[in-house]
Amino acid sequence: MTHPIRTILAACALTLVGATAAQAQAQAIKIANIVELSGAGATSGTNFKNGVELAVKEINAAGGILGRKIETTTSDTQSNPGVAKGLTQKAIDEDVFAVFGPVFSGSILVSMAETRRAEIPNFTGGEAASITKQGNPYIFRTSFTQDTAMPKVARYIANGLKAKTIALIYINNDYGKGGRESLMKSLEPLGVKVIADVSTDQGQIDFSAPVLKAKQSNADAVFVYTNEEESARALKELRKQGVTKPIVGETTLVGQKVIELAGDAANGAVAHVGLTVDAPNPQMLKFKAKFYQEYKYITDHNGIKGYTGIYLLKAAIEKVGKLDRKAVAQALHGLKVSAAKHPGVIMDVSIDANGDLDRESFLVEAKNGKQEIKEILPALGAK
Repeated sequence: MTHPIRTILAACALTLVGATAAQAQAQAIKIANIVELSGAGATSGTNFKNGVELAVKEINAAGGILGRKIETTTSDTQSNPGVAKGLTQKAIDEDVFAVFGPVFSGSILVSMAETRRAEIPNFTGGEAASITKQGNPYIFRTSFTQDTAMPKVARYIANGLKAKTIALIYINNDYGKGGRESLMKSLEPLGVKVIADVSTDQGQIDFSAPVLKAKQSNADAVFVYTNEEESARALKELRKQGVTKPIVGETTLVGQKVIELAGDAANGAVAHVGLTVDAPNPQMLKFKAKFYQEYKYITDHNGIKGYTGIYLLKAAIEKVGKLDRKAVAQALHGLKVSAAKHPGVIMDVSIDANGDLDRESFLVEAKNGKQEIKEILPALGAK
């Protein structure tokens, strides 16, 4: 016969264990990964997601943040802004601490209204300048805004290439139109004229007509600003039509996926990139090796965006000292994070009042299947 006191004690012990487990689960820092895993943004979203999950794995193995583990969920926006909005609403209902993604500018411009209303920090890889021009105190970039990136590449076109005219091939969406506007504003005071202004569609397969227009303009250089897959198609068509003028772009033009898809057609293309795994930086090289070991491929800038974004959130939470979403969002504004103290951010970085980043960036050339650093460009705030 079982002793009644022992039965009661055993029951209490089981209740205590169950309560402790439930409490531990409740104390987990919940993060929603809302990214493009299919559709036009699949490459960007998958890399971003993998970067986030690698950082989370490392942080959890080291004891978490403030002693609490991070718990992630991942949802596919299908590269559709409406789907992204619905998934963000669902994440809010699940009381997440932060949202990572979407990566595509058109999607984040729609979904970030939901995280703003719920006062939830939202990290995005989107580069459209308009994202951080709306006074949203809960939106933070893990990449440069176009207004930071385009002046750097414009200076290269004017001073490095000595170009006076340029043909612009861009994608007709929020990302492309924002980049086009920022580039034109940056080129004008430098005396460079856009003499071919060619719009293309998201997911466009045939680039023969856009490239022909750019070629016939006889511009001193061609600027390509589209998504990864479209960039590879444009590069192939430019080579096919025998364009010999310099081909220039921003980060997506020479992403690792683009280089792989375009093959030899990518050789010689030059772009300004905010992040590259080929940067001559010990922390970046460590990240490149860890990412490859985990996923068996080399990531582009989007993997770095997701990875460093998690470490920026970690630095802000640790500065606040508690899991207070509003206080963490406030702490992120004006935050300066040293890579020496927080290796996961890879490079010294600061966040301004709008949620935009400032840090070193790079001028790179696609050569023999990888990015080759041509020049390291200092942070705008560097003295």
